[in-house]
Amino acid sequence: MEDYLTTKEVAELLRLKERKIYDLAANGSIPCSRATGKLLFSRVEVEAWLTQNKSGASIGEVPRTFRPNVFLGSTDPLLEWALREAACGIATYFDGSLDGIERFHAGDGIAAGLHIPDGDEWNVGPVGERFKNAPVVLVEWARRERGLIVGLEIQSRISGIGDLAGQRVIPRQEASGSQILLNQLISSCGSDLAKTVQFTAPARSEADAAVAVLEGKADIAFGLEALAVQYRLGFVPMVRERYDLLIDRREYFEEGIQKLLAFCRGRDFARKAKELAGYDVSYLGRVRFNGSV
Repeated sequence: MEDYLTTKEVAELLRLKERKIYDLAANGSIPCSRATGKLLFSRVEVEAWLTQNKSGASIGEVPRTFRPNVFLGSTDPLLEWALREAACGIATYFDGSLDGIERFHAGDGIAAGLHIPDGDEWNVGPVGERFKNAPVVLVEWARRERGLIVGLEIQSRISGIGDLAGQRVIPRQEASGSQILLNQLISSCGSDLAKTVQFTAPARSEADAAVAVLEGKADIAFGLEALAVQYRLGFVPMVRERYDLLIDRREYFEEGIQKLLAFCRGRDFARKAKELAGYDVSYLGRVRFNGSV
């Protein structure tokens, strides 16, 4: 067994990307030495550092102190508004539910917003599969009405997924929960429909998809009722989905998340949630999954 490890070997030991190890070394968080321009890590010191920062986490889980104060995952208009209004100091990087799970697992943030279809459920299966023995909690945020956002000039001709044939549909990125669900709905109608839908370039947010329909760049988007109402577009309801928050369990009790949750118990939040069409926050905070660690 080697007394010193390379950057690659430390990354494999901690199950992190090499760039994360370089970052930890650069800011002095992990003990290391530099020889002839190469980083070397004492195995004894790394194991001691890992034990010191374990705090109940499984080997390979990112220690709490190294999770940046960032919200990951899928976009949600109400959540983005609440994060700003609560002044909780949490930054955001929203690029889809599956992207959020991957980045959260890599330790790139303290929480992730998810709406992944899971049979008759939402999110629990994918989260349980990935984080069964991790210190995480999945709590409900909101239930949202999702369907077809359509231009007013064709609204009378659109009543369901089957009517996407021949229409210009703006998709979302493949890592988004909405695109996963849309693909499932299209597939359920048979291969012929999938061949006739005219997909445009994808939109990377709920708002961008709705704006594309508003500006005539697409005929239809698979989006939220709240956005259809905001932009005065037609809407055909398809499913009521559940948007949950995957949160590092220790970060749940830190100032940022607690400040957000405290704000959500106030009148301003209740009023905003009521203003957004298709939203139901009656079960906000209900635990949907709790890791066993």
